[in-house]
Order: sequence, then structure tokens, then C-alpha cells
Amino acid sequence: MTTSLLATDVHEGDALPPLSYDVSATTIVLGALAARDWRPMHHDHDFAVNRNGTQDIFMNTPNQAAWFERYLTDWSGPKGRLGRMRFRMRGSVFPGDTMVLQGTVRSVTQDDSGCAWATVDVDLTVDGDVKTSCHATIALPSSPDDNPWARTGPTWTP
Repeated sequence: MTTSLLATDVHEGDALPPLSYDVSATTIVLGALAARDWRPMHHDHDFAVNRNGTQDIFMNTPNQAAWFERYLTDWSGPKGRLGRMRFRMRGSVFPGDTMVLQGTVRSVTQDDSGCAWATVDVDLTVDGDVKTSCHATIALPSSPDDNPWARTGPTWTP
């Protein structure tokens, strides 16, 4: 059984373990399909290359968001609950790329309701080039009996 990370286990400056993934055309097409993104630049090679002038089909925004969410919740464990996330795409991710997600904890705080928060910066890189940078806050259990997923109303203020 996977255990959840506790806020007391996390410190400013901690590096999250990297996640490396070999991107295929299937990865990109299924991500677009899941998001109901029918724009051809995410599934039609000829359109992407000849109409848009890109090297191939490329990963869409919701697909990248899902990879960031997976990365953060894989790190936090099942009780980690994403509060907020924003990211900036600077380049495209194509089939054949190996994307690497790597993060750093910027701070660990506790709000007035007792909810513990880790602020994390994550970069998605391909061959060392940052394609997308992400800034996220994720709620972590403050003790073994705490569960951020049980927080509602005024005790949940991401």
C-alpha cells in the first residue's frame, strides 16, 4: 500500500524525484482524445507539419496539466490533494521526445484551518530545455490521521 507523505517530511529546497517518460504519438493522441480536443494539430501529422509548420503533432495543454498532476500526486501519495496549479508553456512536446518532470519544494506552510501546504515548482524539460514550468500548491496531511480530502467548506481554502 502506498503511504502518503506528511508535511513534516517535507522541507524547503527538497528535490522531488524526477519522472522520465518517452512520449509517443499515442501519448499525444490519447491525451487530446481524453480532453475532447479535436484540433488536428494534436492527431494529424500532415496538418501539424504542412499547415501549422511544426515538426509533428504536439501535446496539448490539458495533457500537460495531467502529467503535472500525476507527478505531484505520485510524489505526495494518495492523501496529497492538489490545491492550485498554474503553468507556462514555452515550447512543444513531440512524439519521440523524452520528457522529464522535476520539482523543488519552495515552502511548506500551514493555514488558519490547520491544512498543511507544500508549494512546489516543477519543470517539464526535453533534452534539458524547459518546455513548461509549473507552480503548484498541494495539501499534505499534517499528521498520520489528517486527510486533506476530508476538508470541505472553510477548512478547504486552496
